[in-house]
Amino acid sequence: MITLHGFPISNYYNKVKLALLEKSVPFTEEFVHPKNADAAVFAMSPLGKIPFIRTPQGALCESQAIMEYIEAAYPGAALVPAEPFAAAKMRELITFIDLHLELVARELYTQAFFGGTVSESAQARVKKQLDKNIAAFKSLVRFSPFVAGDTFTQADCAAFASLPVIGMATKAVYGEDMLLAAGIDYKPYIKMIGERPAAQKVLADRKAFSAQTPA
Repeated sequence: MITLHGFPISNYYNKVKLALLEKSVPFTEEFVHPKNADAAVFAMSPLGKIPFIRTPQGALCESQAIMEYIEAAYPGAALVPAEPFAAAKMRELITFIDLHLELVARELYTQAFFGGTVSESAQARVKKQLDKNIAAFKSLVRFSPFVAGDTFTQADCAAFASLPVIGMATKAVYGEDMLLAAGIDYKPYIKMIGERPAAQKVLADRKAFSAQTPA
């Protein structure tokens, strides 16, 4: 059985968790916070990052590598299109969400969520990059009704986990949700995905964890 390590506030943890639930893969969860990483954690995730998983074959880190493993090891309820080009387009979207949007916006999280500050120069640099990257993402995303087309895929796991975080962070720092400001009306999509049983489980667990975690 798979053991998923991390915690339910992490969008990348929830990206993997949503995929596991959608595919009905049996798994257990084990709380790990990167700040408390020890030798055992570094043995499974060399950078001390979460999420990572333990499998009967060994440990695996990096969320998209985990997603690809899950898809190959548990092919039922496929989350990757069978047609090669459609599968590649899905992975293209995931790259944009994870690397070109979330990774860039992450520099704002200290100020947006944790009471810290981000310098004005860093804010300006991040905003310039997000303006460019969000416009590019807008040209690719479909919302018809899912981000990659008419089927729920791994790209939806990434989008559901990260788009709201990006929106909240940019609103907190810049005074506007940069996704909405660019004409990416993702909120009806998030509401739709949130009605799926797997997504409801992810949201409920995140809410419960937040309630018991000191501010």
